[in-house]
Amino acid sequence: MKKQFEIVKKDVVYSGFYQMEKYYLKHTLFGGGWSGEFSRELFRRTNCVAVLLYDPDADKVVLIEQFRIGAAANPERAWLVEIVAGAIDEGETPEQVAHRESKEEAGCDILELILINRFYTTPGGSSEQISLFYGRVDSTQVGGIHGLDHEDEDILVYTVPFDEAYKMLDEGKIESGIPIIAIQWLALHREGLRQG
Repeated sequence: MKKQFEIVKKDVVYSGFYQMEKYYLKHTLFGGGWSGEFSRELFRRTNCVAVLLYDPDADKVVLIEQFRIGAAANPERAWLVEIVAGAIDEGETPEQVAHRESKEEAGCDILELILINRFYTTPGGSSEQISLFYGRVDSTQVGGIHGLDHEDEDILVYTVPFDEAYKMLDEGKIESGIPIIAIQWLALHREGLRQG
């Protein structure tokens, strides 16, 4: 089967900080032939970077907390535990964003940067692709409140031992998908990072 799709029509439903688009399309079917025409909405946003900041010498993970509108339907859990992340601006590489966001959101200088993976967060309705990195840091001076005032950021930064971070994940205290993936990756690679 040759995988093909055809966009019949595209409408911009909303254009602001983000953009919502409505597509009318059809595609080939695994069983042969073509689907009928159907519509899908797409939340269009720039691609982003996330960085798991980890100090292998101290075995500590840098975590951040901030208010997230997407979690506000559950008011007690509207402040999510996350890792550093941010959008890729035009002309920037993912690596540049990793360094910039780590400084802005956590006050951290990355000593070594390794790409973990690239993945779509919610491809059923969003164009966002994440470049997830591991950033080795010295955690001895990490902590406090960070973020950019002009972006209305109010970010609490702290470090926890790896075992505590993993326990938070296991107990459901980390509810955002990106840090869940990052901490699970760290669980698989932690010994090698600590030896290397």
